[in-house]
Amino acid sequence: MTKFISWNVNGIRACLTKGFMDFFRAVDADVFCLQETKVSQGQLQLELEGYYQFWNYAQQKGYSGTAVFTKTEPVSVAYGIDIDEHDNEGRVITVEYEGYYLVTVYTPNSQRELARLPYRMEWEDAFRSYLKKLEDSKPVVLCGDLNVAHMDIDIKNPKSNRRNAGFTDEERGKFTELLDAGFIDTFRHFYPDKENAYTWWSYMFNARQNNVGWRIDYFCVSEALKDRLEGAAIHADIMGSDHCPVELCLK
Repeated sequence: MTKFISWNVNGIRACLTKGFMDFFRAVDADVFCLQETKVSQGQLQLELEGYYQFWNYAQQKGYSGTAVFTKTEPVSVAYGIDIDEHDNEGRVITVEYEGYYLVTVYTPNSQRELARLPYRMEWEDAFRSYLKKLEDSKPVVLCGDLNVAHMDIDIKNPKSNRRNAGFTDEERGKFTELLDAGFIDTFRHFYPDKENAYTWWSYMFNARQNNVGWRIDYFCVSEALKDRLEGAAIHADIMGSDHCPVELCLK
């Protein structure tokens, strides 16, 4: 069995002071993916015995960024999606294994007053095309902060958030398009009706204490991997970020 973990750490240096290594050691994942690392090259040396490390840094300091730690040496590693306008924020790492590709992503946020929604729509189409192109040769395991709560069940207050970034009809529609293109939302595969299962909580209004959250962190896999799905989990008890880690196990 292969165990994957994905976690938006909202700044890896801050997260390291809040128990990151305790969870990292305890969960003992085969592949551990980070989003929103917020570090630049040379700012952090992480000692992770037994893991290969791959980092994609944003050009802008203290912003975005992704990382993959893997026990198995990959066949190849690629950064970005081969489109210049989308590749300067360190948002994507693709790790190739013998049987599949692993892609970790930190999807752009549409921001206040949806200032970045038009860009987000372009990104969604380009990223989905990228995933489908990978699928031409191998199935794909996709993980990360996709910055969208897909259905009403994935957010505590769907009505009042209807036009907010992360819960617009446009963003939700793009996630539906991803599923229609042959991807499985693995958590919903195992728990189609589970309520109050969230992965992100605002730092305001005691949101986490009261579990007023959003499910915006995912593992999605190609249809071809459906029979290998073993389990999915949300580690809502793990602190250290405004997001919690999510897990996928594959046979």
